[in-house]
Amino acid sequence: MTSGMPETTSKRTTAAKSSKLADKDLVARLADAGEEVLQRLAELPGGQRALTAVNELRARVDDLAKKVRGIDALEARVVKLEKEIAALKKTKTPARRSTARKPAS
Repeated sequence: MTSGMPETTSKRTTAAKSSKLADKDLVARLADAGEEVLQRLAELPGGQRALTAVNELRARVDDLAKKVRGIDALEARVVKLEKEIAALKKTKTPARRSTARKPAS
């Protein structure tokens, strides 16, 4: 029989711990399965080359991601420089035309 009283804190924490443990077990099992698949793939003819290519691709994608993150900073600098140039153009006074001097006779 239930007394209609709310669940105690210890029951809730036990359930939460159980859920976290189940999640951890699932992640651990997936990681183990992934490692096993990689080992089997490496044993296949040409598998080592495929793994090497995938690792190189990952490294290249990481490099590209770093470069793309740098583009934002460059764009900000360009915008700042464009504003400075526009301000300089506005404040610049028109150049005086020099008149040709007549030689003294």
